[in-house]
Amino acid sequence: MAESVFCWEELPEEERFPRWRDMACDSHAPNEVDSEQAHDFRATLRVLGLGPVSVSALDCPPLRSDRTPRLIRQSDPELYNLTLTQRGSAGAVHADREIQLGAGDLMLSSTSLPLRARMATNHPSVAMIDVLFPQTLLPLPRGAADRLLTLPFSGQTGLGVLLTEFLTRLTAESASYGPADAERLGAVTIDLAAAMLAHHLDDTTPPEAHPEALATRIRGFVRQNLRDPQLTPRQIAAAHHISLRTLHRVFQRQGATVTAWIRQQRLDGARRDLTNPALAARPIHAIATTWGFPRAADFTHLFRATYGMPPSEYRHTATPGGHGIRS
Repeated sequence: MAESVFCWEELPEEERFPRWRDMACDSHAPNEVDSEQAHDFRATLRVLGLGPVSVSALDCPPLRSDRTPRLIRQSDPELYNLTLTQRGSAGAVHADREIQLGAGDLMLSSTSLPLRARMATNHPSVAMIDVLFPQTLLPLPRGAADRLLTLPFSGQTGLGVLLTEFLTRLTAESASYGPADAERLGAVTIDLAAAMLAHHLDDTTPPEAHPEALATRIRGFVRQNLRDPQLTPRQIAAAHHISLRTLHRVFQRQGATVTAWIRQQRLDGARRDLTNPALAARPIHAIATTWGFPRAADFTHLFRATYGMPPSEYRHTATPGGHGIRS
């Protein structure tokens, strides 16, 4: 996957801070950044590109960062930033709220609003992971997530643990992933972040918004179990302690049926595998079976109807060099 790395040891002292500042602003959004240790700035920064999602791991000494109204007027990529503090502490003022973060805490912020952040408060350095993604990617009611801005979330309990462990492993083991993994990992990142935020929305949103939070949890559950050929609407409803009628009503609000949505997710998964160079030698029928299509003829028919060509032709045209196993 695409990865950019900054390491202070490789640069002269006078170039360290400006180079780090430029890379940090390029990967996040324009900020006014300053540090009392700018003369000998010893920091690291790694940025992983996961399709539309960007995950940054940073370790830096005390730092001040301000996203001002002037900078927002000049440029707003309209991103959410989910921050995990791994070591040290930080403080922020955002959305008319003030927050203090310690190790294991999570916070959501928006590039569309002013943010004043102070890193490594009361500590010699801070280690953090930032997840940046377009606001439109978050599968929650429009504006609902804004009610969660600058609220502290624990990364040591519940869904926060799952997200924290995933981000920690993702950034620590990035070298083991390939280009074909990037967008999938980005989708998993969004799903886990959305599940955690939806969980907290249950306590902060009015009752009419709860169906959206439920829909987010259901979609995450389905994506985790797509390869199970026994996955059925009844199983999904039981796992979420709701009736089949409620489950169907949730998907009707999304403009689809449960079965159709599951089928499309499986087709998309199979389509991605067909273009994965690492799976070029795997027969198409084996890929179809993996994604819950035990009958090759049914898979071919559905694939052609959805993507306009049979899977063998799709693999041949989409794979670099046009090579691949056709059946």
